[in-house]
Amino acid sequence: MSTAASIARREWGLLYAPVRTALATQGWRAIPLTLTAACLVVLFQSVQDQGWGHGFVRDIGFVRAADPLWLALLRTPASLFVPALSLPVWGAVAQVLLMFGIAEITLGRWRTLVVAYVCTLAGTLYARFGVAVGPDGPLGLPASDARIVDTGPSAAVAGLAVCVCVSLRAWFTGALVIVAMAVEVIVKPNLAGREHLVAVGAALLLCAVAALRRCRSTGGGDDSGKGGGDGGAGRSGTPSAGI
Repeated sequence: MSTAASIARREWGLLYAPVRTALATQGWRAIPLTLTAACLVVLFQSVQDQGWGHGFVRDIGFVRAADPLWLALLRTPASLFVPALSLPVWGAVAQVLLMFGIAEITLGRWRTLVVAYVCTLAGTLYARFGVAVGPDGPLGLPASDARIVDTGPSAAVAGLAVCVCVSLRAWFTGALVIVAMAVEVIVKPNLAGREHLVAVGAALLLCAVAALRRCRSTGGGDDSGKGGGDGGAGRSGTPSAGI
């Protein structure tokens, strides 16, 4: 039991402290981005359920690999908040509240937004690449996947989970997230699962680029004492290994 407790403290101790402090001192004011994102998910679902609203949501937030690239790029930001048609809306809201909330407090609001968008965009672009390659090529997808509506926050959530784990040096938890995404692809090799894995790759790339920039700016020295300075709450004492 002591070993399990030690592992838990090592993995999640640096996560628990800033999250608890931010929520205890600021309450919901600590996560305005998260609350806005959750409200957008609920709003899009509510509008989509109306007879007059489905076409509106489709026109601004539905992304397919078959769409022109410019249109897919234009719709990608909104698509992050449109719940996937195959999943219940409460699942999307729960993902956003949990992972966006943790990331907003530990990474900061702007970093959270950047990671969420980049990982979602990576999935959108991968779908087009996979369909172009075809089912017989590496990382290829069947042509039928080009017509799949590709929406929801799950790719962003997967990427944020990895970035938070890297930032807090929760290596075991981060490895579990990556393994879970890989197993998902093996068990159910569909477009969504592969996009989650691509989102994880994009998140790792963001972390690597940020670490390289910090290393260059500090001459390889330790910059853990520097503050984030981007509006994130409760970040004091948080390692700066992530983005």
